[in-house]
Amino acid sequence: MEIFPAIDIRNGKVVMLTEGDYSQMSVYGDSPPEVAELFISQGARNLHVVDLDGALEGKPVNYAAIAECCAKKGLFVEVGGGIRDMSRIEGYLSRGAGRVILGTIAVRDFTFVEEAVGRYGDGVAVGVDARDGLVAVSAWRDVTGVKAFEFCRKLIDAGVSTVIYTDIARDGRLGGSNLEAYRRLVSLKPLNIIASGGISYESEISELADIGVGGAIIGKSLYEGKLSLARAIAIADSAASRNDGGV
Repeated sequence: MEIFPAIDIRNGKVVMLTEGDYSQMSVYGDSPPEVAELFISQGARNLHVVDLDGALEGKPVNYAAIAECCAKKGLFVEVGGGIRDMSRIEGYLSRGAGRVILGTIAVRDFTFVEEAVGRYGDGVAVGVDARDGLVAVSAWRDVTGVKAFEFCRKLIDAGVSTVIYTDIARDGRLGGSNLEAYRRLVSLKPLNIIASGGISYESEISELADIGVGGAIIGKSLYEGKLSLARAIAIADSAASRNDGGV
């Protein structure tokens, strides 16, 4: 399992929200690229970057800062927030992003998802953000009637290989993730499930790896010092070795 430290960007700054609420925002840095460098120094191999302004406005806003993060050597970077047309997908991928994350557009225009995956393959993932089991869109402000689990199943038919699944009620609460949801989601073969929202304990990292989750996004628990990035990576790597039959 891979660990993805999170950099959420609002007004050019590194921030974290609570349950996606823009009025409950904590600022942790003035420079996303500098925070990316800090994570690299702590052993990061991956990075999860979200343009929160872009999610609100429906178009990339913090493109330059995100592109600078994507250019960092040795990092696999996934990017989300306001990506709703092919030119924006191409723009991020051409600047070094490993994959882009489609959110709102995936619910509102499923044909677009199929076309994007057909063109960019594994370079396109889908973010499924759930509140009470239903998919939320438009920066999590609008809860649809779409059942999150069934939507994930539908994404398999579209050729999507990776889903980033967030339980909104857990996000930013530092109280733990929805392990039961991930136990269910890993049954949707061959989807690669990345867990997001509330991951706060070392034991969770080991358990997520053991149940077959492909990645874990860690945000506020890193910034608040509840988890060590280096330690989280070591636990995930140890679990992977154990599950592969290694020592």
